[in-house]
Amino acid sequence: MSAFDVRDILKAAGPASAYAIPSSGTQRQDRPAAVARPTTMSPLVLCGLVRMLEGTSLFGLGALLYGVMLNGNVASVATYAGAIGLVPVATVGIAQAAGAYRLQAMRTFVRTALRMIAAWTTTFLVLAALLVFAKLADQTSRLWLGTYYAGGLALLLGGRVALARFVEAQTRAGRFDRRTAIVGGGEAGEALIAALSTQPDSGISVVGVFDDRNDDRSTDTVAGVAKLGNVDDLVAYARTHRLDLVVFTIPISAEGRILQMLAKLWVLPIDIRLSAHAAKLRLRPRSYSYLGSVPVLDVFDKPIADWDVVVKAAFDRCAALLAVAALSPLMLAVALAVRLTSRGPILFRQKRHGFNNELIEIYKFRSMYVDQCDATANKMVTKGDPRVTPVGRFIRKTSLDELPQLFNVLKGDLSLVGPRPHALQAKAADTLYDQVVDGYFARHRVKPGITGWAQINGWRGETDTSEKLQRRIEHDLHYIENWSVLLDLQILLTTPFALLKTENAY
Repeated sequence: MSAFDVRDILKAAGPASAYAIPSSGTQRQDRPAAVARPTTMSPLVLCGLVRMLEGTSLFGLGALLYGVMLNGNVASVATYAGAIGLVPVATVGIAQAAGAYRLQAMRTFVRTALRMIAAWTTTFLVLAALLVFAKLADQTSRLWLGTYYAGGLALLLGGRVALARFVEAQTRAGRFDRRTAIVGGGEAGEALIAALSTQPDSGISVVGVFDDRNDDRSTDTVAGVAKLGNVDDLVAYARTHRLDLVVFTIPISAEGRILQMLAKLWVLPIDIRLSAHAAKLRLRPRSYSYLGSVPVLDVFDKPIADWDVVVKAAFDRCAALLAVAALSPLMLAVALAVRLTSRGPILFRQKRHGFNNELIEIYKFRSMYVDQCDATANKMVTKGDPRVTPVGRFIRKTSLDELPQLFNVLKGDLSLVGPRPHALQAKAADTLYDQVVDGYFARHRVKPGITGWAQINGWRGETDTSEKLQRRIEHDLHYIENWSVLLDLQILLTTPFALLKTENAY
């Protein structure tokens, strides 16, 4: 989350009709299961990986040369250990200060090579000075130092040749582009688009303009960029196309208009910025973030982005793999019980909403009689429901029926922790979920999970009333706005104890 609180926006936006997500129309459309969407690559993650790879490689080269050339036959092992540890850290630090780990520098070999040569050479000059002042120069092999310098330089430059080619290819494919929608036209929109177009290294790719004004006040194109519709159309566009960023060019003085639009857009997993390019308001430079050199004010951020995505995905896959290995005897026992006590398949497959309303198919152990399974969840399972088998009643109460979803985690459709995925036609008080709770689809800004904050806080099982659903969604949004690895660990460790409370699980 950013500086603005979601609930404040919803309150300020006016009556519910101004911001509620409708049950039909463009915003209610579910994303197809498979949509041709260009994949993105985070420059922040790439630059971090390059830092780690270069630092590790330099450390490994120094240790390898020490083992091969000196084989431990030296008076001061600590001197070499210190040098091997210092050189990679210093080189990466100096290269970072010189801008060698910026995406723009990585695009061309010449630009990045000069900076890496300077960083590597400076590091060895500093190392030589330290050895002299510490009176250790005579005890250090000059052949080892020279070989380390030459070998390290060749390693760095060779790696940067490959890196430049890789970055150039990915840039041409649009992997680093931040696909951006502009909200608002007129002179402010033209000025922003013109400013962004003069900065080829900004990584901004404007996909279209969206404007809520009538056609007589809004042209079909703005600075050569097509107008694709209004804000409702923008929500629909974001469901079927990759969209990373929305920038408002509407003046801050139009507060009411901005808030009404934000109340529709905050359900999307995208960054939202307010352009300060043409604004008369002048704040301190640190108050802004920048698209290239264009100043913007942060309104919303993706809940989980860059390294957070990598960490969460790695944690999910590793933990799910360990869980499958540890629980495989139990899963086999449940599978046999389901198969031997009622006819039909062992697994039940159901379409549900995933990240950004994408349709995903989740797996569960079948808990109902095969001829009474309800794939769309038109009718909520209630206490004593005759559709549920005896074995099914037990595995639903204990949540053992959810164990096959570990394979959904390994596939990447689910996370271990997140808002629980709901069936497409799930209802509370005979009303579809998205009609009960305003901003319901905001829970899809992150991947759904096997367990979540709502489940460990008692909001598990039947949601037969609007109040129960409202409370569950509030907990889901709390999780999204406060996500951290530690919170995920807390939820996972608490989940077994929460499963002991079975009064709402049928």
